[in-house]
Amino acid sequence: MKFISLLYKGGFIAIALTGAMAPLPLPAAVPVYLNDEKNIEERIEDALSRMTLEEKIGIIHAQSKFSAPGVPRLGIPELWCTDGPMGVRPEVLWDEWEQAQWTNDSCTAFPSLTALAATWNPEMAYLYGKSIGEEARFRNKSVLLGPGINVYRTPLNGRNFEYMGEDPYLIARMAVPYVKGVQSNGVAACVKHFALNNNEINRHTSNPIVDDRTLYEIYLPSFKAAATEGEAWSFMGGYNLFRGEHASYNPILMNDILKGEWNWDGAVISDWGAVHDTESAVKGGLDMEFGSWTNGLTNGRSNAYDNYWLATPYLEGIRSGRYSEDELDDKVRRVLRLTFRTAMNRQRPWGSMVSDEHKQACREIGEEGIVLLRNENNILPVDASKVKKIAVVGENAIKMMTVGGGSSSLKAAYEITPLEGLRNRFGKDIEITYSRGYVGDTTTSYNGVVTGQNLADSRTPEELRAEAVKAAREADMVIFIGGLNKSDHQDAEDSDRYSMELPYGQDALISALREANPNMVVVNISGTGVAMPWANKVPGIIQAWYLGNETGNALASVISGDTNPSGKLPYTYYASLDQVGAHKMGEYPGHPSIDNLGNEVMDMPYNEGIFVGYRFTDKNKLRPTFPFGHGLSYTDFAYGDVFVPKVMKKDASAIEVTVPVTNTGDRKGKEIIQLYVRDIKSSVERPVKELKGFSKVELEPGQTEQVTFKLGRDAFSYFDADRHEWVMEPGDFEILVGASAGDIRSKATFRAE
Repeated sequence: MKFISLLYKGGFIAIALTGAMAPLPLPAAVPVYLNDEKNIEERIEDALSRMTLEEKIGIIHAQSKFSAPGVPRLGIPELWCTDGPMGVRPEVLWDEWEQAQWTNDSCTAFPSLTALAATWNPEMAYLYGKSIGEEARFRNKSVLLGPGINVYRTPLNGRNFEYMGEDPYLIARMAVPYVKGVQSNGVAACVKHFALNNNEINRHTSNPIVDDRTLYEIYLPSFKAAATEGEAWSFMGGYNLFRGEHASYNPILMNDILKGEWNWDGAVISDWGAVHDTESAVKGGLDMEFGSWTNGLTNGRSNAYDNYWLATPYLEGIRSGRYSEDELDDKVRRVLRLTFRTAMNRQRPWGSMVSDEHKQACREIGEEGIVLLRNENNILPVDASKVKKIAVVGENAIKMMTVGGGSSSLKAAYEITPLEGLRNRFGKDIEITYSRGYVGDTTTSYNGVVTGQNLADSRTPEELRAEAVKAAREADMVIFIGGLNKSDHQDAEDSDRYSMELPYGQDALISALREANPNMVVVNISGTGVAMPWANKVPGIIQAWYLGNETGNALASVISGDTNPSGKLPYTYYASLDQVGAHKMGEYPGHPSIDNLGNEVMDMPYNEGIFVGYRFTDKNKLRPTFPFGHGLSYTDFAYGDVFVPKVMKKDASAIEVTVPVTNTGDRKGKEIIQLYVRDIKSSVERPVKELKGFSKVELEPGQTEQVTFKLGRDAFSYFDADRHEWVMEPGDFEILVGASAGDIRSKATFRAE
């Protein structure tokens, strides 16, 4: 028996044929594929040859807020996108941002990508991508708009919580498995925002001024890894400009680098409303235009999508001879390739939604990403034999955090708050009281999604503080749960923070609570670093991120010691903005300017160059509150001597580095061993050290493991902008291995010939 597959709008139908049966007659325009289907490239050319000019134009722009039309006549289905990257967005109306009020579109809200990066565990990244991809597939989405992998340049960036930290190597190693996990479901990852989308303030007019060396060493490596190693099927540009042109169709970024140097074959999708003219979009490498009523159109206008820059204006330009159809065909090929890999992929699994496996994944990632920043006198984990009453204080102990923040806002199937998690874990053994302490954001809805909470509180700040201080005095221990939220000018799209300070008078409240009861732990919930003027006075500090559905359970698991914390910071925890290159050099948030077309832009020089994050604090010998890579455990780890060959021969492509690590404590735990490289004498200025390897190992008490790193020549190279190539100079290099950028345990040198 043989099978044929018929193309139809929703995908394929398999029909069995016997030897006595004649093939069914098919419309001449519909291609037939046997079970051993043609190569995708052949299928693309076949479909392209059958498309009219109007159909080619139709397939490269939106027909609704989140979909493109495909080619119904040829059975090429619609292409549906969904916001991520931390959960599948609820369905919205055809032409509006408001929710469609479906009752079956609740999702698993996964931890923020900062939490994922803090695991320093590529296996967690793959689990994350696979799980969220399953949810997108179950909802029949073709493209998940994520992950976001822009570099933290400033702690004030409102979208930092969507990204993976400050170091290009760490981001790359976490982004690749995330992408592969998503795409294992036949759902495209859409890597964003390519590139230099490092602030939300003035995001549509921000014009980063960046030299090539900085671009290639800091801001491109994670995107290159996602494109070449992760083989991401789609990319999204940013709203910002780069060298005078918008990122979504920047010829340097999209044509020269992404599609040229990296030989990438995917489709470039615009951010919503990021396109501003037809010619630039045509020439600059954009393949699909999505938007938010671009070209000054009014909400609800029936032909809005036909008037997009890559719609009727492009069609008329081709008919008039202004544009070549060859450029259009390249865009269509890329969109068809995306469609064949996703919506027309017959091998993709069915997916699942809010499954037990996804709940478990959410919790595991959250537990492994939580960072224990400070633990004086072993105040944690909580010992129920010694602590009989805990005073929990802070709005973030009760506020649901899955709603709000911009496009990452989710309709979570459920959300366990920190207070619920602590009571679930300790309720039988420890009395837990709750005092709000401050009133911050009482918003409980966003774009039509509501939490069902009522956070209204008419008490004065003085009354709230007095109640909390009284509760602190009467308790054996205080756990303050505060930080930021998803309000504008905190962790939210389209606005940056005003400062590093905690809002709503939290610093003063923390100091008052500490004075009332020194046995205190501060749990900071945020997606970025905050100032902690009280850091050396509070014995316990936890960085808890936004942890999604299982927030309370994950947090309680770490506080109780059921889970030994193993997360480490994916960025430097600055003491003040003076420790941040972009701010110290007076470049943020930019300087008003006029571009060559007469448009107002905000020029933003990146004069700190390659010295971002720990590279800047190292160079200037600054002492941040907590260094990059910092994170404590309930056990201890000892590092032995690093072993590295004394010489790296000129013809050698890599060297092997080993270091023994021993769990010297009394409980099982995971340690993240970080390897940094230093060029001792270089012809160009280089960082004091750069992360070039890490490994997360789990060890029983007393167990030792030899941790091995293989370092290629790229680990020791810098980008020579004049030669436009990576260069490894001969000479002496130092290998530094440690528990953080500020805690180097062992060093060794070798000579490169």
